[in-house]
Amino acid sequence: MKKIIFILTLAFFTTSINAQKNEFQQKQDSLFTIWQDTTKKDYDRAYAFVDYINPYMQFDLDSVLIHAENLQSFGLKNNLSYAIKHANNYKGSYWMSKGNLDKAIYFFKENIVIAEKMNDKDGLAIAEANIGVNYFYKNDYVKALNYTSRSIKYFKELGKNLRVANGFNMMGNIYGKIGNKIKSIEYYIKSYDIHKKENFRRGMVSNLINLGTRYYEIKDYNKALEYSNKALNIRGISSDKYSYSVALSHVGSIYIELKKFSKAKDYYTQALKLQEEMGLGLNISTTLISLGVLSHNEGKKKEALQYYKKGLKIKEQIKDLNGISDALSRIGTLYKEQSKYSLSIKYCKEGYEMAKTIESFEKQQQNCDCLYESYKASGNLKKALEYYELGNQAKDSLKEGETAKKLQQMEFDKQVTADSLATAEKERLVEVAHKEEVRKKNQTRNILFGVAGLILLIAGGIYSRLRYVRKSKAIIEKEKDRSENLLLNILPAEIAEELKIKGKADARDFDMVSILFTDFKGFTEQSAKLSAAELVNEINTCFEAFDAIMEKFGIEKIKTIGDAYMAAGGLPIPTDDSVKNTVLAAFEMQNFIRERKAEMDAKGLPSFQMRVGINTGPVVAGIVGVKKFQYDIWGDTVNTASRIESNGEVDKVNISQSTYEYLKDDSDFTFESRGKIVAKGKGEINMYFVSKK
Repeated sequence: MKKIIFILTLAFFTTSINAQKNEFQQKQDSLFTIWQDTTKKDYDRAYAFVDYINPYMQFDLDSVLIHAENLQSFGLKNNLSYAIKHANNYKGSYWMSKGNLDKAIYFFKENIVIAEKMNDKDGLAIAEANIGVNYFYKNDYVKALNYTSRSIKYFKELGKNLRVANGFNMMGNIYGKIGNKIKSIEYYIKSYDIHKKENFRRGMVSNLINLGTRYYEIKDYNKALEYSNKALNIRGISSDKYSYSVALSHVGSIYIELKKFSKAKDYYTQALKLQEEMGLGLNISTTLISLGVLSHNEGKKKEALQYYKKGLKIKEQIKDLNGISDALSRIGTLYKEQSKYSLSIKYCKEGYEMAKTIESFEKQQQNCDCLYESYKASGNLKKALEYYELGNQAKDSLKEGETAKKLQQMEFDKQVTADSLATAEKERLVEVAHKEEVRKKNQTRNILFGVAGLILLIAGGIYSRLRYVRKSKAIIEKEKDRSENLLLNILPAEIAEELKIKGKADARDFDMVSILFTDFKGFTEQSAKLSAAELVNEINTCFEAFDAIMEKFGIEKIKTIGDAYMAAGGLPIPTDDSVKNTVLAAFEMQNFIRERKAEMDAKGLPSFQMRVGINTGPVVAGIVGVKKFQYDIWGDTVNTASRIESNGEVDKVNISQSTYEYLKDDSDFTFESRGKIVAKGKGEINMYFVSKK
């Protein structure tokens, strides 16, 4: 029986996965058709092709490179900078992933030329940021600092706070690498403050973990634990499995240093479970090695060996050379402690050869120490002496590396100081030029006084003209206000303002948005009892009330579709209370419908009952259309919200698991678990009815 159930379950999930693949492929085919359609506008074709290429960035970079060549050829042929810019980005990302950082920098620098030519400050800022990252990985920290600093300056001018936060985080990485831990911590805190203000939880978690890492490096374990625990306590972080697992692992490492092994094991075990759910090979192998270290410290050598070997096997599968060398060294050392010298020599020798391959003097020294002691204990003094000498050579190389790092830090500080002086001199020259300009203006002012009298004679004639202009301007302002009010009825205020300034509004990613859907039950049957005018009037009455409720709770109405109403809490400006406000708005909507039904029933007229569903998660939001603007949102969160609504009940507010996670500790609400409900196209979904206490 169990086998039959397993087969049926497997078939269900296989069907679901196949359906998702088919949906993805259909979308890709549609985009590729537009790209190949020569009757379409060049920009539309390029835009479709960019959307077609983007998904391949996650799993097939070789195909991305081929498509990028085609996109660039198209852009050059049709003088389309949009296509050339994206082609350069794809190529830069490809070569960066292959480790050819110079080639990656070349393509990103090409985008600086394009951005400057088009006066595209956003494109310029992104290109500078990408180049900064590549110089960071090249260990050229002076250039990394210069490019990153410029990108931050541009992003500040553009008001792109999250990009600024990313830049501060990179500055923290740069200063951390050159050994200035205090400066590194300052930049991580700056980045964290922005992420907190913008309510971007994943960014906050990343900053807190980085802060914990810096304090861990300077052996301030209590401070490291404080920041790492703060990351774990950010509301909703448990739903972001990757960030949550990283934070758990970090806390585990700190508890090892604090000699609190049982706590360390608990955190590592939680992290491992999440990593296995996500199939993160590198993270799984690293956590297994950490569990091995933990067992080793506790004296559980058999258990430690099992963890080490499991971790080694995965690291060999994913070709993590650094991790392989480390695991081999640990296994060899453990066998040495058990007096199993032949096995110790075997593993430490393999670890030493791997350490030479990756040019890690630290791991060379570790493996040489292991080999020296193992050969000495087994009576092979000649070999012991050989590895003793090799270990000393590795130790000397490590000292040379530390000296080189100090020299690099001195050069870095020297260059930063020189750049600061150059900037100060540039500002001084600007100030001198400004003073000269003021002097000339004062001279000009004296001349202007002389002609002032003549201007007064002409003023009378101008006055009558001015009155006419004022009247015309008032009429124009009135029409402008009408246009702006109309625009604000269609679009959120922030989006409308961006549209007026730039002529377009960029699509944005939102990490946490609560999507609300409503639908009238039995709408078709009830509408048949009303005339067309009565039906429209009744729906309009309901939707006008809903609009007022949305405004009261700061929820953005997205659109109506027939008798369905769609709104979203947490955009275009994310807030801490958006999830709660969306649920409170849903309660008021249901209250209105109940009162309206009672009123209509008393008159003997047809009335509606309503379902409401809410789901919370990430979405993409932006404007669709050119002549007819429509602010809309997309993503799996939206689709799931629709399914939550359709599986709800009248007079209830039905919410998803993710929405429940954000509100479960709120004392204003009570929850009724409905268990797993089968939703069309989504499989089984945990749902809850929520109500006020």
